Amino acid sequence: MRRIVEPEILDHLDPNDPSAIKSRRDLRWLNWIMGHRSILSRAIRNTVPDLSASNRPLKVVELGGGDGSLLLRLAKKGLFSRVDAQLVDRNPTISEERLRSFQNLGWSVEAISGEAFGWMEASEGGIDLILTNLFFHHFENRELERGFELAASKTRAFIACDPRRDRFALIASHLVGLIGCNAVTRNDAVLSVRAGFSGNELTQLWPHKEGWRLQERRAGMFSHLFVAVKE
Repeated sequence: MRRIVEPEILDHLDPNDPSAIKSRRDLRWLNWIMGHRSILSRAIRNTVPDLSASNRPLKVVELGGGDGSLLLRLAKKGLFSRVDAQLVDRNPTISEERLRSFQNLGWSVEAISGEAFGWMEASEGGIDLILTNLFFHHFENRELERGFELAASKTRAFIACDPRRDRFALIASHLVGLIGCNAVTRNDAVLSVRAGFSGNELTQLWPHKEGWRLQERRAGMFSHLFVAVKE
């Protein structure tokens, strides 16, 4: 199945549009169904164990983090005790209540409004982990190469979880209306699968394979996981 990247409706709606608010709720529900919290927490625990050995707060960045809901679920898993996190999104929608929830877990979280690749380019680096969820499938391969080049120069570890591009996932994407997803989510779910990944497509785009431990595989029923850890 050829990869096709098309604009998704949610990316162009005002964050306060009722359809956008409902679609973000749909995405939280779909994240649960797809098991992304468990997939990502296992990836962090199994492939990046050395990060937790640091005596300083870990520097974690989530690109395209939106409302911070997934990052908070990962924080509640207790993977790390002290974290300085930055959530980068064109339209971050994280609430004050959610920020306080992070603080109660020992996490300091800053929401940054900006374009992810531009932010990485301006960043001083020294990041322990860059995390993305349902984000990198929005980009064409040329843009992904730029994003990976920036990530490889800024972080010790990179983890991305995106839709898997295959017929089973595509069929499932046409059925999300059965669980109450709105018109925005019904449209975007299909586009997300068509823009998703399969095989070792992301490994081929990673710029510096020497000195990095790379893993790419199917994850769960509908997802695709890519992990890069600096050796």
